[in-house]
Amino acid sequence: MEKRIIHVDMDAFYAQIEQRDNPKLKGKPVIVGGKSSSRGVVSTASYEARKFGVHSAMPMSRAHQLCPDGYYVTPHFNVYREVSATIMEIFKSYTEFVQPVSLDEAYLDITHLVRRDMPASQVARYIKRDVLEATQLTCSAGVSYNRFLAKMASGMNKPDGLTIIHHGNVHDILMPLPIGDFPGVGKVTEEKMKTLGIETGQDLFNQTERDLINWFGKRGPKLYCYARGIGDDTVSSERTRKSIGKETTFEVDKNDDEEILAVIRKLAKQVSDKLSQHHLAGDIVTVKIKEFDFTTVTKQLKLPEHITEADAIYNIAYHLYTEVKSTERPIRLIGVTVGNLKEKRFENMTIYDFIQRKE
Repeated sequence: MEKRIIHVDMDAFYAQIEQRDNPKLKGKPVIVGGKSSSRGVVSTASYEARKFGVHSAMPMSRAHQLCPDGYYVTPHFNVYREVSATIMEIFKSYTEFVQPVSLDEAYLDITHLVRRDMPASQVARYIKRDVLEATQLTCSAGVSYNRFLAKMASGMNKPDGLTIIHHGNVHDILMPLPIGDFPGVGKVTEEKMKTLGIETGQDLFNQTERDLINWFGKRGPKLYCYARGIGDDTVSSERTRKSIGKETTFEVDKNDDEEILAVIRKLAKQVSDKLSQHHLAGDIVTVKIKEFDFTTVTKQLKLPEHITEADAIYNIAYHLYTEVKSTERPIRLIGVTVGNLKEKRFENMTIYDFIQRKE
């Protein structure tokens, strides 16, 4: 099957978080990056600020000239990282093939999720919905058959956009594009191209590969391919998963076995669901207990075979819990993890199972 890749890009990520966390900034021109007296640059500008010509990487002094009445905010990177972690977990709940580019964007290979009754565009809508519900932030998504087209698509209808580029429309989309919109074409290259009469995608398409190599060296073949919608379709995962776990911190310390075991059953189901989503199974089950005084106790068991079913995970977790839980020591946190993972294909899983989990 031809690859289906989504590029998800948060909309004015830092500025949008600041507007979310401070309602007084809603609808205002927000510039994240510090004061004009600093020698820094703009990290992110809200869409309201962009109307004044303010953009990322602009000197803060210039931003103050363009938008003197803007709301200038010092970055809160600890918050941005926390939100980014939440977003990346959402991505990983759909596919193990996630390639983060920065805190606010990533490529996702969702080829294995696509069916006749579940097009890639619908998967993208689910992802956008989940991000909005979890963070109250909007993102834009581009869907295509390679990475560079997916990234171009994600930027075409911001904010909160969704754009699909496929073989049927790729030529119509690329040909009228300003040459500066193509990847790898910076200001210097753009100026050189314009002196050669290359101002649009159509102009680039009309050049021979040999001429592009003569003019732009080793970038020539890539530019030739980009004009034809040809690009890399490989999404490199951030890391190989070694374990999948879920844990719950109680608002009040718990010491009732029946109540705690009910939570363990719920955690086992969540771990099982995530294993299924990633086509993985494991043969080490671990139970983690953090007691009222923050003492942490863990117990694990190596199984003779890999498992993924919720009931099997719960049964093992039940026995591990009963072995280590002290009747005299209330707990504040309980966790269940399945480790030593290997890939497992679930041939019987239907697209309707997938839809039901996401609905």
